[in-house]
Amino acid sequence: MMRKLSLLLVMALTAVACGSPAEETAASAASTTTTATATSTTTTPAATTTAVERSTTSHGVAEGFPVSVAGVDIADRPVAIVSLSPTATEVLFAIGAGPQVTAVDSLSNYPAEAPASALSAFEPNVEAIAGLGPDLVVISWDPGELAEGLAALGIPVVNHPGATSFDDAYRQISELGDATGNQNGAAQLIVTMQADIAALVEAFQKPEVALTYYHEVDDTLYSATSATFVGSIYALFGLESIADAADPDGWGFPQLSAEYIIESDPDLIFYGCAIWCGTTPDTIAARPGWGGLTAIDNKTLTELDDDITSRWGPRLVDFVQLIGWALEAPVGADA
Repeated sequence: MMRKLSLLLVMALTAVACGSPAEETAASAASTTTTATATSTTTTPAATTTAVERSTTSHGVAEGFPVSVAGVDIADRPVAIVSLSPTATEVLFAIGAGPQVTAVDSLSNYPAEAPASALSAFEPNVEAIAGLGPDLVVISWDPGELAEGLAALGIPVVNHPGATSFDDAYRQISELGDATGNQNGAAQLIVTMQADIAALVEAFQKPEVALTYYHEVDDTLYSATSATFVGSIYALFGLESIADAADPDGWGFPQLSAEYIIESDPDLIFYGCAIWCGTTPDTIAARPGWGGLTAIDNKTLTELDDDITSRWGPRLVDFVQLIGWALEAPVGADA
């Protein structure tokens, strides 16, 4: 039951560029760790707080405030932030706002110093959140008048749903910089991410002939098309999703059949749910009819870390790197 709830919430938060219902959107982007599973290697800056960000006026109000972010007015620089979004948690720490974060939700497991709390990621409770005394709450979805309830108590809520593009992700980072008084840290993070991603795309050459891939969210065979944010990351290397033809309505995350995948015969397979589902290259190869797939024969299977690809923050760089690593060995080479 816990596994299903986790997958549903992850899919709801990562249903980027599809505009579908929250329950369905859950089937979105799983994450990445190549068969040589990658740890998070992104070197995002510590983003120290600048003198401008630290300074206050003679009345004790931080410079740059009040500010309006994502349609929400924030009167003063927050000193007690509650994050109910794993992506926002990662961004807040990467831009230098970590010391301002006093509690995070149960799914915010990175970075290690994020202050864990008993707050439910599935059923956030207005009273429980308010009891922590936050002066800013950041969410990525509103499960039922959460933002309205907190606003009624005078607590501003910034809602940053799943990003639909790199530009959207960068905009959210910039807005969190504005909302927390860490504008310089946010700007530095964006520049670093853009430079790192460009360098990775340059370092790993695109295949001469466009390769196809199957992105498996979990063992129920949900996948991601090229039209999603996840698909746009694969597209940096010229890769094409086999799920495209199976999504006539443009939802972005169709559930494929085993027969469809076998017929499509992808060059590469990226699979998530290794922990929750126990998926491995061996279990994939053992599926009826899958043993002769090109990706199986060429051993071009890459394990996905379910956190990295379901979040649109600083570890997008890690996702890009994992795809590059998957392309390092020529198709057909022994692994």
